[in-house]
Amino acid sequence: MKRRIEVIKPDNFEQENHFYPKALNSQLHPLVSHFFNLDHERIIKRYSHLNPQICTDTLREILSYESKHFFWGGSDLFYVTTQAGNRRMVVLETNSCPSGQKSMPPRTDADEHRGYKFLIENSFIPALKKRKKKLPPGALAVIYDKNYMETSGYASTIADLTGEEVYLVPHFNGEEQMADFENGVLHITLETGERIPIRAAFRYVTQKPWNRIPTTTKTFIFNSTLVCLSGGRNKLLANKAYELYNSQIAESGLKINMPETIKDVNKLEIPLWVQKFGGKAVIKIPYSNAGQGVFTITNQDELDAFMQMDYPYDQFIVQSLIGHYEWSSTSEYGKFFHIGTVPNKKGNIYIADLRLMVYSSPKGFMPCAVYARRASKPLEATYPKNSWEVLGTNLSVKKGENLWDSDTSRLMLMDQKDFNSLGIGTDDLIEAYIQTILTIVAIDKMAEQLISKKGTFRTKLFRSLDNDNSLFNEIMIS
Repeated sequence: MKRRIEVIKPDNFEQENHFYPKALNSQLHPLVSHFFNLDHERIIKRYSHLNPQICTDTLREILSYESKHFFWGGSDLFYVTTQAGNRRMVVLETNSCPSGQKSMPPRTDADEHRGYKFLIENSFIPALKKRKKKLPPGALAVIYDKNYMETSGYASTIADLTGEEVYLVPHFNGEEQMADFENGVLHITLETGERIPIRAAFRYVTQKPWNRIPTTTKTFIFNSTLVCLSGGRNKLLANKAYELYNSQIAESGLKINMPETIKDVNKLEIPLWVQKFGGKAVIKIPYSNAGQGVFTITNQDELDAFMQMDYPYDQFIVQSLIGHYEWSSTSEYGKFFHIGTVPNKKGNIYIADLRLMVYSSPKGFMPCAVYARRASKPLEATYPKNSWEVLGTNLSVKKGENLWDSDTSRLMLMDQKDFNSLGIGTDDLIEAYIQTILTIVAIDKMAEQLISKKGTFRTKLFRSLDNDNSLFNEIMIS
């Protein structure tokens, strides 16, 4: 099928095109609705009441932080507990082009655009207006390589809120390109051959976006590939950003919760680090996403299978594994294990993760969408032969190069039915919200460090932080 650029006109938003069927007529759970209606001060009051050691002024500053680069993102979090019964939300990763809108029930009956409108109206448009005088002349666009349901929803919402036509532009890795950059300005080429300059583009490009979108541009890219390289799609740098930010806010009592992570690992070293975690670990290719490049190891066969394969990059990260109490890694932070879902009628408990999406606005961070995903097989006390079936929660299914499907049977909405089976409450949502914001601020600050005073990408600093030649050779600097 030949891909083509579409022109999205105002007043053409149709809900059935931009939401999963199961989300179309869903009703938001009252507890989740209550969470979305909490303002910053109430969140601070509640969180500090449960965590009296934190500095409320620091938390207030963080919630009110306005991003310079990382405008919207979503974290994947596990809700876990310790041997002592201390529950917490642990960040697995943070995404700079997260899905989520199509899975979100409406907040009110009149909420036609749902999260699309909240994000565009409160984050994209204010960021656009702030840069209005600096932008080149041109049109608006949404560029994408995945998730047509949501990207077309964003394009239609931008058209509705701005009153302008919006170009919906496919921008897939390794395919014929209809978009390119000329002197820092994004241009798209229509089938007629006409070249259209773009002043601002909403980006949902997930697969190696840095090999066709420069790190710095004159066209406003919402979010830039600088954000991806700084941690939004680079798990290695994300972990370094988290550690640096944790050290900055240590005195406040706040911190990003994450699995113990070994960084800058070459393939030959991996068995040694897996052994450190007691033979149970998670190996990640730092630059993959959508569930790709993640390998859960709970036995020697899985490790041997991993070591026999070839990989496109030089660097890996190895993390402690969170599973059942009987077979979780013991890390420097102790042993975490999954709380999991409420047992179903068969008595089965499933691992589930929470995706929480937020956006930065002139008033600080706001929640945008939230949903959960469960694993395909139940959690048992015995070692699984295929650990991914028990531990893997990602819904994306890769059908081929640039071809994706989604296993929505494991999608858990924040509606009356699914939310109750998650076994979480308001305080867990607040914790997830704060953890997500902390990671986005950390990555935003890392992105700021990677830009020089002249506005150019600091390649030497980047290479010292991530010395992966295979990755560096892919990056389009300008």
